[in-house]
Amino acid sequence: MKPQRQPIDGVLLLNKPVGITSNAALQKAKWLLNAKKAGHTGTLDPFADGLLPLCFGEATKFSAYLLEADKHYRAVLQLGVTTTTGDPEGEVLDTREVAVSHADIRAVLPRFTGEIEQIPPMHSALKHQGRPLYEYARAGIEIERPPRKVTIRALELIECDPPRVVLDVQCSAGTYIRTLAQDIGAVLGCGAHLTALTRTTAGGFTLDQAHTLTDLEAALDASQRHALLLPADCLVAHLPAIQLDDADAAALCQGRSVPHLAEHQGLTRVYTAARVFIGLADADAGQLLPRRLIATQQA
Repeated sequence: MKPQRQPIDGVLLLNKPVGITSNAALQKAKWLLNAKKAGHTGTLDPFADGLLPLCFGEATKFSAYLLEADKHYRAVLQLGVTTTTGDPEGEVLDTREVAVSHADIRAVLPRFTGEIEQIPPMHSALKHQGRPLYEYARAGIEIERPPRKVTIRALELIECDPPRVVLDVQCSAGTYIRTLAQDIGAVLGCGAHLTALTRTTAGGFTLDQAHTLTDLEAALDASQRHALLLPADCLVAHLPAIQLDDADAAALCQGRSVPHLAEHQGLTRVYTAARVFIGLADADAGQLLPRRLIATQQA
């Protein structure tokens, strides 16, 4: 008889392997944890690996705060070859001679640092008339995509042995590293695509904190697997915190505003007197207004 799924709350920092989709990794972790509700905080393509934070239970309510956070990647480019997808999963479109030097490559990188515009790839999950772009791409239909502004906060040349180039990229949410590789190749005049991509940080989390699916499978029982989860409030640790007495905490959990003279204004983490996280509230004009609450704490 299949065990009943449990209401598990928390965040698993997963080191996603190459070769599976982010959703497949999520479903495997969900099954191993026997969890009811789960979601991820931004996908990695099947050819990519690295940090994939997964949210379970009440933690899913706060996943957007990590989805919108900066990311850091190690990207491997192959110059001289362009593909339909900008990565190794696509068909080769063109092959050119690579006659660029280390100095040539280093010289173009500043053009891709700071706020730049990218045209999202057709092979992406962005929606057009309710359908993801990749469905149109598979049908051979090209959809016009307006450019989007993203920010490349740092772009460092780690290895340079053309046609192989390795970059460290620190960027805003919504940046397509495949597109960055293609655009760099276009400026160099030889084309390029990604051959490997590893996400090394997301928000305040790093890859060396992450666990593999093998780690989960090796755990002897459910309690050992659950011990790998971080608490839900780790997703909003960058926000200021307020501690309330029991009466005010109960009122906030019931959806009522409570008086509170906060030292700051805006979004705030809220805890009970016993340091139990109950969710987020807006501090405004001497009041705390409930914004996003932990359901299991409401009475």
